[in-house]
Amino acid sequence: MSQLTGHPLTALSLDDAMKLQWRLVDLIHTHFDGHSILEAGDRGVVPGLGRPRATARVEEVLADFFGAEAAALVRGAGTGAIRVALQAARSAGNRILVHRAPIYPTTKVTLEAMQLVVVEADFHDLEELKRAAGQADLALVQHTRQRIADRYDLGDVIAAIRSAAPNLPIITDDNYAVLKAPKIGVQLGATASTFSLFKLLGPEGIGCVAGQSAFIERIRKDAYSGGLQVQGPEAMDALRGLVYAPVALAMQAQVVQEVVDRLNAGEVPGVAEATVANAQSRVALVRLEEPVADRVLAAAPRFGAAPYPVGAESRYEVAAMFYRPSGTVRADRPDLAPYLLRINPMRAGTDTVIRVLRLALSDINKS
Repeated sequence: MSQLTGHPLTALSLDDAMKLQWRLVDLIHTHFDGHSILEAGDRGVVPGLGRPRATARVEEVLADFFGAEAAALVRGAGTGAIRVALQAARSAGNRILVHRAPIYPTTKVTLEAMQLVVVEADFHDLEELKRAAGQADLALVQHTRQRIADRYDLGDVIAAIRSAAPNLPIITDDNYAVLKAPKIGVQLGATASTFSLFKLLGPEGIGCVAGQSAFIERIRKDAYSGGLQVQGPEAMDALRGLVYAPVALAMQAQVVQEVVDRLNAGEVPGVAEATVANAQSRVALVRLEEPVADRVLAAAPRFGAAPYPVGAESRYEVAAMFYRPSGTVRADRPDLAPYLLRINPMRAGTDTVIRVLRLALSDINKS
């Protein structure tokens, strides 16, 4: 009997990803002239802008690309983006609506530090969600899955909250979903979307909040000092990296599906089953027949697998990553943790992933 029933987000096809790349480059043509796109970018708190000119121009491109009124580049990558968005929304009150599931660890730190009172609802039960929305001052919706069994639709959740509490600020955590799913929160009616550009082939530590103009203006007002500005060279670097992310992520999603199909066909002895899951990134969750996941993870790096993330799909991550399941999955199903592997192909092909898994299992069976 299957113990892994994943409900992954709809993935973009390679054709759709190519169209996204072309659309982004077309927007770059409309916001930059041929000279400025080749420049590194300026620095400093420019009078009238409060940030570098290149940063402001990149933010305009991102707002247009994601269909938002405005966008702000922020420090702290995805976690930083969530934090500044929650700080901007908190003026409405301190009761925050979240899904009844383990909260992503770094997000939990933010909620506790801000002394936000958590209001839980099962996002699969839209009637319960509507009732809870009426008791909250703001909402945080994670786009990717917190539990293996999660299957809620982001658009349905946002619509349900809006119908019950039209003015409630809705922040979506779109980390690991941007340029993978067809739309992100702000495109589905959320107040703002938050995500990391480090996860989208950009430089370390750069995040983005895209949303309503008034909301983004509050974020900019809070981050007025020079030390909090994303400098022009960083912004330009993030934009150039973003161009290549859609196609790379679509190829990665294709490999994940192929890996799961081949494992479920019985190609690797010792594997009980596999499923595609958006457990943070879109990955193959692999359940082993024996509780030897830790030993497999220790052996896999000897065959070239990355043993831990850098930025979770950053530009530095080329080799397939063999890692433990996400913290929220482990909290939800601690009984499965000794059996589970999380495999992200990164830039590797299906044959490479299968070979590494087979060699790692064979290696531990010899010892």
